[in-house]
Amino acid sequence: FCRGPAHLCHALVGAGRSIVEFSRAAVTGIEPGVHQLGGFTITALDIPHKGGRAFGYRVDDGTARVAYLSDHNPTSFGPGADGLGELHPNALELCRDADLLIHDSQHTAQELPDKSFLGHSSIHYAIGLARAAGVKEVLMFHHDPDRTDGQIDALVAELAGSMPVTAARENSTIDLPAPTSA
Repeated sequence: FCRGPAHLCHALVGAGRSIVEFSRAAVTGIEPGVHQLGGFTITALDIPHKGGRAFGYRVDDGTARVAYLSDHNPTSFGPGADGLGELHPNALELCRDADLLIHDSQHTAQELPDKSFLGHSSIHYAIGLARAAGVKEVLMFHHDPDRTDGQIDALVAELAGSMPVTAARENSTIDLPAPTSA
């Protein structure tokens, strides 16, 4: 789906921007901090991940805000109040008032105790993070490769009552708020 800032921004292009326009601003690497790129403000911050450095990203065009937290292992920062991981300050900052949170959803809350050593998150953690940060919608991705489409659909149905939740699928499109005319 998205593997880093360049892929993420390509996936988020829309609302009057073209892939051609954005691709002129090549991304070859990014350091922590706030960066301006092709009309986007991109914030990159370290987020907990077992076994190495990982970044989370926030992409903002002044109209829509998207947070992208891949390979996020919040239990490496501590168990948190619910045992699913601490709400890390950088994760909260990246997600604050985002329209969409694209988040690692490898495990369920029930699976996490036996699988946290793998370095991924629970979808239930992502929902808690989204609520705490005022996110409008969660897009589950980085699914467990052994989970079937039917099982993913069941997770979405289970979580849909708590807030808008969608599962990432190949060739899917997410509509974000369009720019308003001045």
